[in-house]
Amino acid sequence: MTTLAPAPPAAVRREEPAPRGRRVDRGEARWGLTFLSPWLIGFVLFTAGPMVASLALSFTDYDMISSPEFVGTDNYARLAEDPRIAKALWNTVVYTTLHVPAAIVLALALAALLRRAGRASGIYRTILYLPVMTPPVALAALFLLLLNGQQGAVNEVIGWFGVSGPNWTTDPTWIKPGLVIMSLWTVGSTAVLYLAAMAGVPRDLYEAAALDGAGAWQQFRRVTLPMISPTIYFTVIVNTIASLQYFTEAYAMFYTAGESASTDGDAALFYVIYLFQQAFQNLRMGYASAMAWLLFLVIAVITVIQVRVSRRFVYYEGDRP
Repeated sequence: MTTLAPAPPAAVRREEPAPRGRRVDRGEARWGLTFLSPWLIGFVLFTAGPMVASLALSFTDYDMISSPEFVGTDNYARLAEDPRIAKALWNTVVYTTLHVPAAIVLALALAALLRRAGRASGIYRTILYLPVMTPPVALAALFLLLLNGQQGAVNEVIGWFGVSGPNWTTDPTWIKPGLVIMSLWTVGSTAVLYLAAMAGVPRDLYEAAALDGAGAWQQFRRVTLPMISPTIYFTVIVNTIASLQYFTEAYAMFYTAGESASTDGDAALFYVIYLFQQAFQNLRMGYASAMAWLLFLVIAVITVIQVRVSRRFVYYEGDRP
């Protein structure tokens, strides 16, 4: 009689502990939210909340004394009828068009010079960045003296070359170029960004370009500019947004005593200055809120255009095949 061998015992299934991956992820998420909570609370209270409130106020007539009165889209319709809105937008766009290219070109030139400074570059970086720390109101007071048409230092230097300088602070034609010159005082922050970006460009690219016979300008154009194009793109967007919200220096120079000192009262009227006047001088908070949202839409449209255009000109290392 054949004896059947006992069947092997069934595999004992050991109950593995539940994977802790999800538990760890949840814990990390909780800690992440904990550390982010100060920023999130600040964003809700001081950014998102006021934005929602201003959107609601833009549909009301509100003077900060009586209760808001709903007026529908009247404030937005009034924007199209107000001639000073068009003037303020034009001044702001002209200033932005002049300021952004000038700041980018000057910052690139300064960064390229600093890159050749060798061991002394740290000292020069500090000197270049120090003007950025100047308070805007103090900067406005300084340049109000420098740009004086009769006794200003700028016109005195121009006079050395036999050129009669303009009235920077009273001639409507020269007010915005004068403000652009003043704005270049703080170009050091952009130049430092470009210098850091240039330091990250691989040396072998310059060596290969030199072997191909490329000179200094060709290396800068064909190697440096494409490699730091993401940084240039970032600074173009940031400078454009800041220029479209230009306020402090122009207000301190031209409007602290009331009306503009220009022979044309609206030559220095920038959009945010007019918004400020409507909100805190005329107490038309609803209208000022509508103005703020119009500016928001203008900035959003310009930024979207810049993002679309950048796809053709901005090079990222990750895009290399």
